[in-house]
Amino acid sequence: MENSIIKSQAYGKNLVRVVRVVRHADGWQEIADYTVCCLLSGKEFDSSYTKGDNKLVVATDSQKNTVFYLAKTLPAEKVMTPELFAAEIASFMVNKYAHVTSCQVKIITKPWERMRFDNKSHPHSFFREGKEARWTEAVVSKTNPPSASSLSTSLVSGFYDLEVLKTTNSSFVDFWRDELATLPDMPDRVLSTKVLCQWKYVASDLATLQQLPFDAIYAGAKRNTLDAFANDPRAWVHASVQSTLYVMADRILNEFAAVDDVYYALPNIHYFPFDMSKFGLKNLQQDAEVYMPLADPSGHITATISRPAKGKF
Repeated sequence: MENSIIKSQAYGKNLVRVVRVVRHADGWQEIADYTVCCLLSGKEFDSSYTKGDNKLVVATDSQKNTVFYLAKTLPAEKVMTPELFAAEIASFMVNKYAHVTSCQVKIITKPWERMRFDNKSHPHSFFREGKEARWTEAVVSKTNPPSASSLSTSLVSGFYDLEVLKTTNSSFVDFWRDELATLPDMPDRVLSTKVLCQWKYVASDLATLQQLPFDAIYAGAKRNTLDAFANDPRAWVHASVQSTLYVMADRILNEFAAVDDVYYALPNIHYFPFDMSKFGLKNLQQDAEVYMPLADPSGHITATISRPAKGKF
């Protein structure tokens, strides 16, 4: 017979990823991206530990649903400020459940910086400041070994972990349909990806390579990546991650003659609208404001884009 006592206890839901988008009539959009931990405690929960009695246990899944419910129903100003949102969640829990003594809510904010073009803030496109890493790889080989009189140099540069997100102006519709397809058409969606971009230089001799404006090419590759993602006015460019990738690479090749080809890997980090129909709330399609980010599984789109061979079109 157990005779130990419970000194303290708390339980709840951790790592609840929730995103709230506020859309203004003038096209300006705001985003709050949170990871929420909600813990309930109270003497009445002791029996769930000591006797296996779950009658008073508020399921952790219900706590997760509450976070999404409040993200949708609270005034935007109480959601977009993490301190206010945390206080609202905790107050809701202790007010709704008489047997809950306390509720601890911790929110970690994932910062998104608004993109800027021509000194103007973009209305709906964002990136993570200071996250991407620039890298390069050089391979020097003897062309007539063992002699070192003639050398060939291969140089590849790029960056990775450039995290970008936009809250509109992305779609995915009219794709292959069969008995295994369950994904609905998405005429407008949140699109986020963590960009890996690398480019190979045309020149193979070290003397020529040493004269190239590497910093300018790196800055231009990043600028073209962001600008195609956020600003290209053609609808087909935003019809899929594939088409956006192609235009990003094409822009780099057109601006920098020193670049021979461009490779991108773009994981499609999904942000799905959270279905609130069970709560009597509309949050799908044009009513979507609250999203559940899903890191895994993710789409993974890659391609190497090169210049056409001379004499071919």
